[in-house]
Amino acid sequence: MQVEVDRLRSDVEANAEFGALDVDGWGRTVLAGTDANRRARERLVDRLEDAGLDVRVDAVGNVAGRWTPPSADPAAAPVAAGSHLDSVPEGGIFDGPLGVYAALEAVRAMQDAGVDLDRPVDVVSFTEEEGQRFADGLLGSSVAAGERSVEDALSLTAERVDENGDGTDDEETLESALSSIGFRGEGRLDASEWDAWLELHVEQSQRLERAGVPVGVVTTITGITHCAVDVVGEADHAGATPMLERTDALVAASEFVRSVERAARDADSETAVGTVGSLDVSPNATNVVPGRVEMGVDVRDVDYDAMNDIVDDARSTLARIEDERGVETRLDRRFDLRPTPMSDRVRETAHDAGEAADVATLDLHSGAAHDTMHVAKVADAGLLFAPSRDGVSHNPAEWTDWDDCATATRVLAGALADLAGA
Repeated sequence: MQVEVDRLRSDVEANAEFGALDVDGWGRTVLAGTDANRRARERLVDRLEDAGLDVRVDAVGNVAGRWTPPSADPAAAPVAAGSHLDSVPEGGIFDGPLGVYAALEAVRAMQDAGVDLDRPVDVVSFTEEEGQRFADGLLGSSVAAGERSVEDALSLTAERVDENGDGTDDEETLESALSSIGFRGEGRLDASEWDAWLELHVEQSQRLERAGVPVGVVTTITGITHCAVDVVGEADHAGATPMLERTDALVAASEFVRSVERAARDADSETAVGTVGSLDVSPNATNVVPGRVEMGVDVRDVDYDAMNDIVDDARSTLARIEDERGVETRLDRRFDLRPTPMSDRVRETAHDAGEAADVATLDLHSGAAHDTMHVAKVADAGLLFAPSRDGVSHNPAEWTDWDDCATATRVLAGALADLAGA
């Protein structure tokens, strides 16, 4: 099977025009339910239909195109592949769209080669993967996997965005946003009906680049824990309050920030990471001793025990800080997603496809969340990575060479053909 790199490149570059930014590199902002999202979706539907796929849109805007070759049993469980079209604000052009259009290009490569399959193949674009307007991310796939109801998803609200992409003073629901762009469909895309699923994504790290390997086969997608931490001291005058009489919440919080870094570095896992990514200091005035600090903590690893150890260390650190500094603290573990292993069957098929195409592959984990996490709970699922230049992502400087995109798509196409019974 031959992947046409120019055809794949044309699709990704055309999609990059929607929500394009006037910046160095290839920047775009495409939030779910916006005009830029509408145009990206409409083009995808056109391209799916041009390739002879039957397109459906479900109630939460998930788009799926089905190719049923003459050799396939229309009633057989399909093999599916895809990703998402939305972006973070000022994001890159590959994160998400490469996976969608690589899946389409894989189907076109199979069509061009006249491959006989036993099963249909679905090309999928999930709604709101990035979580920038509605929910916390992975929205469409959570509905497809049955973890969130259609009704719950449609009732989610966000700040309304006007035709220029600017926020307004009122809110709208996901239902009204999808209706306004013409992508409030019917029914529910059911991922449990798939025989297998594969997603191709840019790596967003440098392991493939450093190893000189063109395709990564993910073993496990990281677990993610988010904790909200409060440290409460006493606000006081910065000039009139002696140093030994202060209950400085920010100084106490600074000790906690360092402790999270230390716990992650010392964890009994090489892949554990811990981040204090947000701080809200009150009253946030130069001449006032800080009285309160609110922090957001992100802990990730493919080893759930290591994640728990880091959170336990955070609790112990807060207790120590309370005793030593006279502050009050609180930790709320408000979001907890366990690591998700990929299907052995799909992984082995991907490695075999790489070998058949004379393409080297490398086992590695994913430190970022992907829609595949939800799909993996109801179907055999796998995740492939293409190299990211310098590991940059969620940034207009995000870049994957076109030849690397095509190489990873060749492996994707081969794996899909094998899974579909070629």
